Amino acid sequence: MPKENTWNINQVKKDLIKAFNENSETSLLKILKDNSFLFYELFSRKYGIQPIFREVNFGAKLRCDFAWLNDNSDGPEWVLLEVEKPSMKVFNLNNEPSSELNKAIEQVKTWDRYFLENTSERRRIFGAVAKFRFILVAGDKKSWETEEAIKWRNHHNSTSNIEIRTTEIFNRAIQKFEIISSEFWSFEEKPKTLEFSLLADYWKNYDYMDKMRKIF
Repeated sequence: MPKENTWNINQVKKDLIKAFNENSETSLLKILKDNSFLFYELFSRKYGIQPIFREVNFGAKLRCDFAWLNDNSDGPEWVLLEVEKPSMKVFNLNNEPSSELNKAIEQVKTWDRYFLENTSERRRIFGAVAKFRFILVAGDKKSWETEEAIKWRNHHNSTSNIEIRTTEIFNRAIQKFEIISSEFWSFEEKPKTLEFSLLADYWKNYDYMDKMRKIF
């Protein structure tokens, strides 16, 4: 069971509310950087998680906010995450995706194109990649509650390799922690995100990646 002082849950709640009220992407990213448990709902496997790296740079001007490895038996899946403003406008008055949302989606698409065209860079940064999982966190729960938005996101997530989630996932992580904190033991082992400069050393010293680098 996580120690009570691993994370200051009450302070995290206050900081999240402030970031949401101010619609501050910078403040939200700062909170996420120091509180790995907030990523709980984004992990497909909750136990034995791998470390989360922040501000992963590639290409001349490209960067994802966070990245981590799913060390699956069928090959390494790297999750690349982009986090937008907590209350970013996602749909306009015509019930169509906003320019802000389209811009965010296109940004993630550039990552996909870059690594398809630059396989040597993909290996240099991540060691080995069987596949990528792209996640975009954009907009709050309320902004996605209209019928048009629900239908659009459902279709998008079922037909695109970019998964769109709402900022409500961070609130749900706190709620889950308060109910059953023992579920977060794996996150306690890696309580904060790590600097990008540590990423290469991480996979170079992970036995799992030795085999996978020969395959992928």
